[in-house]
Amino acid sequence: MTDTQTAQIESEAPAATHAAETPEALIARLAKAGRAAQAQLARMTTAQKGAALIAAAEALRAAETDILAANDKDMAAGAERGLSGALLDRLKLDTKRLAGIADAVAQVAALPDPVGQVIDASSRPNGLALSRVRVPIGLIGIIYESRPNVTADAAALCLASGNAALLRGGTEAVHSNRAIMAAFQRGLAKAGVPAEAVQLIPTQDRAAVGAMLTAQGLIDMIVPRGGKSLVERVQNDARVPVLAHLDGICHTYLHASADVAMARSIVLNAKLRRTGICGSMETLLIDAAFPAAQAVVADLLDAGCEIRGDARARALDPRILPASDADWDTEYLDAILSVAIVDGLDAALAHIDAHSSRHTDAIVTSDDAVAEEFLTRVDSAIVMVNASSQFADGGEFGLGAEIGIATGRLHARGPVALEGLTTYKWLVRGTGQTRP
Repeated sequence: MTDTQTAQIESEAPAATHAAETPEALIARLAKAGRAAQAQLARMTTAQKGAALIAAAEALRAAETDILAANDKDMAAGAERGLSGALLDRLKLDTKRLAGIADAVAQVAALPDPVGQVIDASSRPNGLALSRVRVPIGLIGIIYESRPNVTADAAALCLASGNAALLRGGTEAVHSNRAIMAAFQRGLAKAGVPAEAVQLIPTQDRAAVGAMLTAQGLIDMIVPRGGKSLVERVQNDARVPVLAHLDGICHTYLHASADVAMARSIVLNAKLRRTGICGSMETLLIDAAFPAAQAVVADLLDAGCEIRGDARARALDPRILPASDADWDTEYLDAILSVAIVDGLDAALAHIDAHSSRHTDAIVTSDDAVAEEFLTRVDSAIVMVNASSQFADGGEFGLGAEIGIATGRLHARGPVALEGLTTYKWLVRGTGQTRP
């Protein structure tokens, strides 16, 4: 029996065994098992968790043939359903990408363990010693779409931070997710970690998502990772705290002082390196005083990028199409870009304020004062100077794998890795004090 067949049996067996279960009963059963496993995880040492992750990474490498065969099924089904090129790119695994997934799991094992870290400490005049210490959040539910790498990334990050994970992947990647999870759990089992520490929901029934969102007291936090409609549904329906990852309407502003060669290089990379990731530039703002606007848009057009522009942008090249009002608020995730000409920094900032999703926004400039003003005034999770927005990634920030990029303002913001998956508790040590 192949690893892929084993993965399918392991993932489908609970559904067959509990065929009469309602979605609510299924989620409650899995969540209770996850919470029991999390209680064991919380007592594990950094070395024990690290050894489990190394074993999981080795199991992923060993299962390469079967994981890629499972992914071939998903790719064929996606092509038949007419998924866009960008979505198929997100879905596709090959030897290099799978090696990257395994490497990311191993890298998480080498990261500093946030659990038990003392955030701060103080003593009161009455002799009480106070400290705040990082602790796991508990059981984290993660709902995601077509990226199978999220299965391993999320499982690794949750485990390393002492949390259990309950994962619900998208139908597009169902075979890939099952094969990855089966390999990951085999690795954990070799290291003595209960399989229930990371679980993949064994059904694609959308009602299971609704049951996750209302599982108060069982699931401690929900992380949605996908398109705008998914995130909106989660935020609207959840009765469990949500760590939101909204769409990536990322801007790059070419200031009048921008180095031309640098600007041309950054713009091409920010848009076209990988168009289907959330850090891909979706709107380019060009200062009216920037001297090489025509060259920048020609680079993009010649590389096969469709450009939709305002009236002044369209004057740069006859190949530029007119932009609609909706274009400024669209995450294309494809080789499509909206372009506007702006009159100075204030106009650029006004456009970003009106249309940014608060994910990642960047400026290219040689003026240090302008750069600092941009950093101060742009209210996004990630703000960049003279760099491609494609660097908006936990791995590129030295955080290892990431569970998503949070665009809200509470709990965690930007790439969410180990520290973002912890909360804290107060420890108070006394010597017999009573309150008067």
